[in-house]
Amino acid sequence: MNAVTSDALPLHSEHDVVAVGCGPFNLGLAALASSVEGLDLVVLESRPELRWHPGLMFDEALLQLSFLADLVTLVDPTHPLSFLAYLREMDRLYPFYIRERFHPTRREYEDYLRWAASKLPSVRFSHQVEAIDWDAERQRFTVKVLRGDGRRLSMTARDVVIGIGTEPSVPGALSALPSDKLIHTGHYLHRQPDVDAARHVTVVGSGQSGAEVALHLLQRNLAGGAAMSWLTRTVSFAPLDYTKLTLEMTTPAYVRYFHALPQSTKDRLVAEQWRHYKGVSSETLEQIHDLLYRRELERGLADVELRSGVAVEHASVNGSGDVVLRCRHLDTKETFEHTTSLVVAATGYKQRSPGFLRPMDGLLRWDAQGRYQVRLDYSVELAPEVRGRIFVTHADLHSHGVAAPDLGVSAYRNATILNAVAGREVFTLPRRTAFSRFGLPEATARPRPHPPEPRRVDLPVVPDDVAPPRATRVSEAS
Repeated sequence: MNAVTSDALPLHSEHDVVAVGCGPFNLGLAALASSVEGLDLVVLESRPELRWHPGLMFDEALLQLSFLADLVTLVDPTHPLSFLAYLREMDRLYPFYIRERFHPTRREYEDYLRWAASKLPSVRFSHQVEAIDWDAERQRFTVKVLRGDGRRLSMTARDVVIGIGTEPSVPGALSALPSDKLIHTGHYLHRQPDVDAARHVTVVGSGQSGAEVALHLLQRNLAGGAAMSWLTRTVSFAPLDYTKLTLEMTTPAYVRYFHALPQSTKDRLVAEQWRHYKGVSSETLEQIHDLLYRRELERGLADVELRSGVAVEHASVNGSGDVVLRCRHLDTKETFEHTTSLVVAATGYKQRSPGFLRPMDGLLRWDAQGRYQVRLDYSVELAPEVRGRIFVTHADLHSHGVAAPDLGVSAYRNATILNAVAGREVFTLPRRTAFSRFGLPEATARPRPHPPEPRRVDLPVVPDDVAPPRATRVSEAS
């Protein structure tokens, strides 16, 4: 996939920027950086190739974003690595135009990402970052890398960008289940033999990924397949809020407003705005309802059960080899048992813990909950003796709001990072991005006192009921 072969790369190299992880966010960083003259940026990815949510790559799944939310267009519409340039090179520009559905399929979007990666020699697969440290004498970061052929490389960089994405999260209530009885939605399509063998499959949790698995199980049920249940603790199988003015919360204007708020207010807002990233697309809900209605005309099908407002509190395996879930009905507070053959956990994702940053213990600044302290330009707070900067992508939900996992803000964030790295405006950022005006009118706004510096704490596990960034306005998985 790369234009540069492993044998051609030196065992020691110096760069302006080293980016860790190659999902859509850091790939977009490499794409924009390719047009910045004189900037030496490399992206290192431990996997041998780019794969994007392969465990949920249903053939019919659509990206719930316009093609404009590609790697570059919302900052540089004329960039040669835009989605339209991809369509032109694939000779699909007119078919895409005639199709009149400007939301690409998820499979097509992955193909676009792989196409862009193939044109960027700065992207290097099978390069696992083992350690990053600050060299005070040289005033540069040192990056230790294990290459796929077993050779170890040493790199230095002025600045570092971390975009390692998230990983599946399983709540404590389900964690005791053996692996053959539990599947996370992120691995669903890889575990089809287990699904085929189960006589009853239960999806726990909602969100877009849970809904897509429920839809797939319903389709199988209509064809004579297994019984299925769908349990969620939310009060309803709620749709994503895609109303236009609500979507303005994914604009840079709202990001700037949100970043200036006290952290306690930010945390409250992220929790309150759950329908922006934990709901289900209306189209998927309509498809599910259509299948449920079609079942009314059939006879002899295995049972189907949907229950909202239900929390799973414990899971075990009985003597017959079935899974027994102890559940609580949240409205009545009553408990009941639910028996099934296999559980699919639609329980979200948590931030990956960057073990390669351990050499910098004491140099990174964390907030009271063990999260990065992220500045408006996406750099994190470091000890004053560190002159270089570490930037983060997709680790800023708590600091920049619900736009953080949204592909539509990716190009803006990457352009902001590259402007900071270059020390000048190499990309003109949009000034007017929302009709809504957030915060106080200028005449009444008062400066906010600077909060005390939080103490360093250990990185926490994300709470069990925190879902992944909304799966339809799809987040990076690196």
